[in-house]
Amino acid sequence: QVQLVESGGGLVQAGGSLRLSCAASGRTFNPHTMGWFRQAPGKERELIARIWWSSPTTYYTDSVKGRFTISRDNAKNTVYLQMNSLKPEDTAVYYCACNRFGAGDRYDYWGQGTQVTVSS
Repeated sequence: QVQLVESGGGLVQAGGSLRLSCAASGRTFNPHTMGWFRQAPGKERELIARIWWSSPTTYYTDSVKGRFTISRDNAKNTVYLQMNSLKPEDTAVYYCACNRFGAGDRYDYWGQGTQVTVSS
């Protein structure tokens, strides 16, 4: 099993920054990619950033490109999401998730989520 624990959410004014962390543990933790998702009230959960565990490849959805940066520390089994120039529409619960080798694009392990609220 894999456990994921997010931290770093909170309330910030528009234009501000937050850094989310996702710490992974578990003997079977061996990700292909790690992703950050978010779900706003009344909306579907969406993948906003993704990072490959063994290469520098990253992916961002258009709405966060140039403002958010995903990174990882393999030694600490931790993934980060640096969020700059935050907008009220970034308000959501943010989740990290683990995509295993052989699982295609399916994410099998999820954190509990952390609330990000951006005030105007």
